[in-house]
Amino acid sequence: MRFLDDKHPQYELTYNDVFMAPTKSEVGSRHEVDLRPPAGSGLTTPIVVANMTAVAGRRMAETVARRGGIAVLPQDIPLDIVRQNIEYVKSRHTVYDTPITLKPTETVQVAINLVHKRAHGVVIVVNEANEPVGIFTEHDADGHDRFTQLHRVMSTELLTFEEGTPLETMFERLAVKRLSCAPVLRGKQVIGVVTRKGALRSTLYEPAVDAAGKLVVAGAVGISGDVVGRAKALLEWGIDLIVIDAAHGHQRKMLEAVEAVRALNPRCPVMAGNVVTREGTADLISAGVDLVKVGVGPGAMCTTRMMTGVGRPQFSAVLDCAAEARKRGKSVCADGGVRHPRDVALALAAGAGTVMIGSWFAGTYESAADIRQDGDGKLYKENFGMASQRAVKARTQKDSLFDRARKELFEEGISTSRMYLDPQRPGVEDLIDHVVAGVKSACTYAGASNLEEFHANAVVGVQGSAGFDEGKPLRQSW
Repeated sequence: MRFLDDKHPQYELTYNDVFMAPTKSEVGSRHEVDLRPPAGSGLTTPIVVANMTAVAGRRMAETVARRGGIAVLPQDIPLDIVRQNIEYVKSRHTVYDTPITLKPTETVQVAINLVHKRAHGVVIVVNEANEPVGIFTEHDADGHDRFTQLHRVMSTELLTFEEGTPLETMFERLAVKRLSCAPVLRGKQVIGVVTRKGALRSTLYEPAVDAAGKLVVAGAVGISGDVVGRAKALLEWGIDLIVIDAAHGHQRKMLEAVEAVRALNPRCPVMAGNVVTREGTADLISAGVDLVKVGVGPGAMCTTRMMTGVGRPQFSAVLDCAAEARKRGKSVCADGGVRHPRDVALALAAGAGTVMIGSWFAGTYESAADIRQDGDGKLYKENFGMASQRAVKARTQKDSLFDRARKELFEEGISTSRMYLDPQRPGVEDLIDHVVAGVKSACTYAGASNLEEFHANAVVGVQGSAGFDEGKPLRQSW
């Protein structure tokens, strides 16, 4: 990457402060662009879902992995639950979405409580042999009380597909029938659900899988407590990326934790952070990390900069840390400050290999939080920062009441925030489409067919707030 007219600014920059100038390109279509990261656990897109308790759960992990990314299970989750989640993700189909299945005698109330857990928005009604006998959507409940059994309201006119049916055939048959989705069968039993969009996406995305062809998933470890024990358990259960996470990643305890995990000879990459300087990057790499997590304070739920004055504008942090990592043959993950597809593109232009997204994905069907409705009927989910009082309370449940109260005094994050589902993009796959389309187009403007070329070719300029505002479309929800 170089600055426009070689004018390197003498001050720090965040994503809003910069733009990318178009250059001569031989890349004619975004379909010619490969977004595979230079290094990263079998990923085919550079998207990492942050290890936030209200965001990264098993639904998020399986869905994102189908579209080439990876989600990081938080360090606050008990180990037995982590194991269940890893096993669950590894057991999911790499192409078809996981169905919600209920028996015919279950009630409309139960179905409605579950239907928003998945972007496909349907319940497959099955018999005792797991064979489909009907399909239920929320609209089928209109005019019926919540205790009505599903067999009284479900549609019995079923379109089904055998596993392995060509995706184009699935799309065309769904389109002709004017259906949004249908169950997929192995023999006579339901194994998945395919939607029209899902069929299309599966021809455009390559799932992120491990050596055994199973979907990938990452797990986080803190720097306090039994670091080695938790990391060892994750490795035994087949984790694909270990993330050693602390708000301040350039400290002795972090370096010791990295060295301890590296001593286990993990067969998967190790990521650690967060840092914002070349020195922090160099020390983490010397301690044994493969990927450095970059960012202090840019996250939507983070109050660190306002509380402490500590941090660094994210574009400059990524630019410096990525340069240091590349010198040492490693890569960085840009963590935080991503609110638009352009931010992902600019992080990758600055040299990041992957980009971590948290709060932006919190308001989706697949995030770990429960869905709620406000007084106007709008759907939302609650999100909170991982250094907030709410997160600290959950993390210190085994402490005495006195010790917990002392730790909760020093919060650095928002404990409750409503993340509304965007009616246009309510699922995480919708947002991934949004990001991937923007980044691939940015690559074509830079004449790049892959991320390495994108970083090499990108020309970035500096702008004021008026320049940033000028680029915003009118009446567009971003």
